[in-house]
Amino acid sequence: MKKSEINFTIELDNENVPEKIYWDATENPNEGLSDSRAVAIGVWDHYHNSTLQIALWTKDMEVFDMKRFAIEMMDGLATNIANATGDQAMADDILSLCKVLSRRVQDEIRRQK
Repeated sequence: MKKSEINFTIELDNENVPEKIYWDATENPNEGLSDSRAVAIGVWDHYHNSTLQIALWTKDMEVFDMKRFAIEMMDGLATNIANATGDQAMADDILSLCKVLSRRVQDEIRRQK
């Protein structure tokens, strides 16, 4: 059986706030650790019928990038829902929310200029 691994290394400050996030994976086209400013992991716990979630970002990640990251994660979930379940209506609802949130973030950016 083929196995694939994804590994994360998180460097924390004295208050346990992420300063650096590194990742590597069996299928990573780059050699060695790659750095990132955010990671979000969701794991389905079938024993408790619930999702375990971890979302981390480094303290130097901009607030607008955090919001964009969340919206893009939801966009990806919409694609996954459509592909895995065939429920295009649910995917479209998620995508509609993503559009609303994207416009809101763009408005916030314009107001700050």
